[in-house]
Amino acid sequence: MTIHIPEDKLAEIRNAADIVEIISERVALKKAGKDHIGLCPFHSEKTPSFTVSSTKQIFHCFGCGVGGDVFNFLIKFDGISFPEAVQTLARRYGIQLPSRQMTPSEKKEISERETLFDINKKVLAYYREQLLSRSGGKKALAYLEGRGFTRETINRFGIGYAPDGWDNLLRFFKKEKISERLAEKTGLIVPRSSKTGYYDRFRNRIMFPIVDVTRQVIAFGGRVLDDSKPKYLNSPETAIYNKSRSLYGLHAAKDKCRENETVYIVEGYFDLLAMHQHGITNSVATLGTSLTSGHVKMLRRGYAKKARLVFDSDTAGIKAALRSIGLFMDESVDVEIIVLPAGEDPDSFLFAHGSDAFFGEADSARGAIEFLIDSAVKTHGLSMQGKIRIVDELKQPLADIRDRVARSIYIRYLSERLGVDESAILDRVRNTGEERSKTVTRSSLSAMPSESSQGPNLVKNRIETRMVTMMLQAPDIVSTIENQRITDYFEDKDLKEIAELILSDPPKSREDISQLLNRTTDDSQRQLIASFVIRDECWDQKSCEKLIEQFLSSRKRRQHLLLDQIKSAEQNNNHELLFKLLKEKQKQVVKPD
Repeated sequence: MTIHIPEDKLAEIRNAADIVEIISERVALKKAGKDHIGLCPFHSEKTPSFTVSSTKQIFHCFGCGVGGDVFNFLIKFDGISFPEAVQTLARRYGIQLPSRQMTPSEKKEISERETLFDINKKVLAYYREQLLSRSGGKKALAYLEGRGFTRETINRFGIGYAPDGWDNLLRFFKKEKISERLAEKTGLIVPRSSKTGYYDRFRNRIMFPIVDVTRQVIAFGGRVLDDSKPKYLNSPETAIYNKSRSLYGLHAAKDKCRENETVYIVEGYFDLLAMHQHGITNSVATLGTSLTSGHVKMLRRGYAKKARLVFDSDTAGIKAALRSIGLFMDESVDVEIIVLPAGEDPDSFLFAHGSDAFFGEADSARGAIEFLIDSAVKTHGLSMQGKIRIVDELKQPLADIRDRVARSIYIRYLSERLGVDESAILDRVRNTGEERSKTVTRSSLSAMPSESSQGPNLVKNRIETRMVTMMLQAPDIVSTIENQRITDYFEDKDLKEIAELILSDPPKSREDISQLLNRTTDDSQRQLIASFVIRDECWDQKSCEKLIEQFLSSRKRRQHLLLDQIKSAEQNNNHELLFKLLKEKQKQVVKPD
């Protein structure tokens, strides 16, 4: 469904929004000449091919072909609709969008996500008030301060308190005239099994607001004040909260992560608060779930090249570390494991020993493979059977190491550690790697897109591509293109449609380019336009006229060649070929010389 937003308002938002600023909150960008580059967030790559132009206010990936303006980026990255992207930027830059009478379905489409954000924001204020200004929050505040957390830390992370009782938040929603139907979509209230109403999800818990990188409240986590179960409770996934793409504290850690190119990853809310309070601000925490490939990709492409996993020394902590290592290896992220002394977690360790002692532990952190070897030895022992199990357990992680020198060093280390012949381990690793390669190849072939599905990655008609690029980058030539009806000669359907789109309202500035991008609903055409605009080419009058002359000459040569082929087919009585050639001739526009 298309929802009309006045073009003057869209232009105002485009002028106010800086695409580099918006994208750099989600993707790590580096200056490269006039543009900024980074690792594409939409496909896996090692060498940056994702380009953002501040002068043209567009982005384009030369690897996968995705591109567009700031609205298109938010739509694709955040998974939102065009109206929602407009609303997001309008709110950020303080631009008031005009209100108009909308149908119920329009209201639902444009406002639901915004409404959920607004509800969460109000609930954050409610929980904060309960902690700091209500008698019921005194116990929770005393608990926090008793654990060593300062008011500054409590305030910085917006910690609050959900009072005891089944309907406190329900009564708050009623007071704020928030419908139970919408409140349920935030995950903050739960329908009763009897279907006779709702009850508060969080009760008598310290509340941790979970915010995204733009500081929007997307969910909550709660911890009990005693030994009740479950100790931690988190919001369910909603339209604005995706666990696999969310990390606690990332909004506060992102700048330091980029500065140090390193991120510390801990497991709990209190661990994260302790890390930040002790000055280790390039730290994030998982949200009651294991790390996922989505988390690792997000961190690698936007924030850090190296990860340090800080886990408890208990069995669960070791298992969590073991599960996570493969994710980082798959994304070619350097990862080290910090295992704290027995009985310690980051929270308790930092308050007992301080940040200097923590950095001492960090300095002795083990690399992923060394950690795996140590853990395997500890688990299986060095008996003959134990050594066999160790090699079998480590063959896949070793095969996954892409750097051949590093793999060789680790195999030698394992050989010396176990007293097993190095070549025997190498053979086992090679066999594992070859088998995986066959599996990946079969999988890749079965998943390979058909030619028709490759969209903007297909090689387009070269001279027509140049013509459209010229029309976008040298708008003064557009009138000549129109007067000579040059688009009649175009053979590529997409390029012809783009050219005619340009002719219908030729762009005169970067704002007009953004308008052009949003005048087409075809995503592949939008990506093609972005790829043409982002190229830096010099178009003077002479070069424009020369290209037009080349284009017309090439088309006339093709017409003459086709006529010769038709004549030859007639002479040879090749009726099948003649039919095909005549059909092709009907598609061509023949103009007099």
